[in-house]
Amino acid sequence: MIFIGIALLVAGGLALLISSDAGSLVGMSQQQTAQLIPLLVLLVVFAGGLFTRRRKASELVASVVLWIGIFGIAALSYAYRDEIVGVASRVAGEFQPGVALVDAEQGTATFRRGTGGHFEIDATINGHTTPMIFDTGASAVVLTLEDASAAGLDTSNLSFTIPVSTANGTGRAARVRLDQIVVGGIVREDVLAFVTEAEALETSLLGMTFLETLTRYSVTQNSLELTD
Repeated sequence: MIFIGIALLVAGGLALLISSDAGSLVGMSQQQTAQLIPLLVLLVVFAGGLFTRRRKASELVASVVLWIGIFGIAALSYAYRDEIVGVASRVAGEFQPGVALVDAEQGTATFRRGTGGHFEIDATINGHTTPMIFDTGASAVVLTLEDASAAGLDTSNLSFTIPVSTANGTGRAARVRLDQIVVGGIVREDVLAFVTEAEALETSLLGMTFLETLTRYSVTQNSLELTD
C-alpha cells in the first residue's frame, strides 16, 4: 500500500506539472505525458492489488473499471475546467447576488439580479465592504450615514445641505470624497459621493460618479456587467 501511495503522489505531481504548462517531460510532449499518466496510475493500482492479496478475476476487473471511470471523470473535468468554473461561479452568484463573477482578462465584473429585483453589489469603500444597489438614477455614489461611518469617514462634522430624493422621500445629504472604492476588482480613487442624513436611505447606492468612469456597463434581464 505504501508503494501505491508513493506512485500516486508521483503521478499527481506529473499532473500538476502538466496543468501548470510546465512543458515536456523526458522527451515526451505535454500531451503524450498527459495520456500516459492515467495508464501509469491504473497499472500501479492493478499491480498493487495483485501483490497485496489474491483476488478473484471479477474483483480485479471491477477495480479496473472503477479506476477507468474515475480517471475518465477527472479527464473531462480538466478538459472543461473553464466551463465548470464559470457554472460554479454563476451558481454561487445566485446564492450571493452581491458577489461579482470577475473576468480579469476581459476586465469585467458580472452581478446577478437579487431576489428583490435589484442588482445588489458588495463594494469595498476605504477597505470596508459595503452593500450597495446599482442605480443609474443616482447622480453620485450615495452612502447611508452608517455605511459612511463604517468606511472611516468623519460624519460628525458633515454639513447636510444638499437636497436629495430617496425612496423614503426628500432628504438632505453632505458632499464627501472617497479615497477608494473597489467593485468587482475595478478600482477607483478620489470618487465624489454623498452621505445622507440618518434614516434618509435604507441602502447605499452605486451611482454615476462611479459608473461614468467605466468603459461601459450593460444590463440584461438577470445580469449586470461592468467593464473597466
